[in-house]
Amino acid sequence: MYSNNEELRMAANMIRKAAREQVAPLAPSIDATGQLNPEVEGLLWDLGLMTVVFPQKYGGMAQHSGTFLCIGVEELARCCASSALMLIIQAVGSFPIIHGARPELLDRLLPRMVENRELAAYLVSEPGAGSDVASIRTTAVKDGDTYVITGTKCFATNGPVASVYSVLARTSNNGRDGLSFFLVERETPGLTIGKIEKKLGQKGSQTSEVHLEEVRVPAGNLLGEENKGFKLAMKDFDMSRPAVAAQALGIAEGAFEQMERYSRERETFGKQLCEHQMIQQILADSATLIEASRGLVYRAAAQYDEGKRNTKLASMAKVFASDAAMKITTDAIQVFGGYGYMQDYPVERMFRDAKLTQIFEGANQIQRLVIAREIRKENSTS
Repeated sequence: MYSNNEELRMAANMIRKAAREQVAPLAPSIDATGQLNPEVEGLLWDLGLMTVVFPQKYGGMAQHSGTFLCIGVEELARCCASSALMLIIQAVGSFPIIHGARPELLDRLLPRMVENRELAAYLVSEPGAGSDVASIRTTAVKDGDTYVITGTKCFATNGPVASVYSVLARTSNNGRDGLSFFLVERETPGLTIGKIEKKLGQKGSQTSEVHLEEVRVPAGNLLGEENKGFKLAMKDFDMSRPAVAAQALGIAEGAFEQMERYSRERETFGKQLCEHQMIQQILADSATLIEASRGLVYRAAAQYDEGKRNTKLASMAKVFASDAAMKITTDAIQVFGGYGYMQDYPVERMFRDAKLTQIFEGANQIQRLVIAREIRKENSTS
């Protein structure tokens, strides 16, 4: 747990204070308008959260970057899951660039991103390829000293507002071993934004289709080795899944705070709601799930920061925390009763926001397959 680290504990307190004072009041309007809030976006840059996973010379953390990312996501998600999602996608979209780009490309791109406060997006999912990455049909064909990329990507978080895109495309017909990542910049001819999705929750983060029609990029925009993009994507998950779990944790904590306070303020049948045994059971179960989620999130993040393989723990954290968030937000609405179903109270928004954490960065059904696979690997070598 990061509580043993004074620097991280102070950072958590600072972010929590900023989130409660500056983000929480804007959360209802962010949800209602479905737009990134420029004030919140500016705050996240000012706090250094948008560059936390960058190399240190470009504003990143020298150490504990995975844990710091989870702290930022958790504290923001207590108040506004959409704002927390900005941190996750900035980290996810930047990962193939940071870990795959040539030094000269990094030296050109990252200072510009920091100076201009540019957003990154991650273009992997397609209409026919979500969890089944091997079914990706977008192609990147080598043509001299360039690659020509053609295809359609869907569910691109930050798609309409990003300046740089990490694009996974097919460079050979060898299934998942025939995929490669490329950097594509927003102004590249042939890149256009398609339909902007109307979502159930986390509405303040825009999600869209992105069309790539014979988009030509320099060969130097290849990120990592050709045909090794799948492995780069899997390493990205080891960072991002604890962060998604941290978002779920934050949503759950926010909902718990709301229902616990309401249970003390509301009276039924002549006593406080929290004095009823069934409400006490909900509160006790919710608090237990939150504490267990926190342990998994920060164990997975610590392993990532230590350079250890954290695939199993990352998936455990993601599946457990997101399932817990869905249960806790559902129970929070039940505690509020009819009021919980109304938009006057934030638990309704938190309930909608929680659902995405069970789906993106690998649906929970996939997480359970990953966990089982990792267990088999461990036992076969012991």
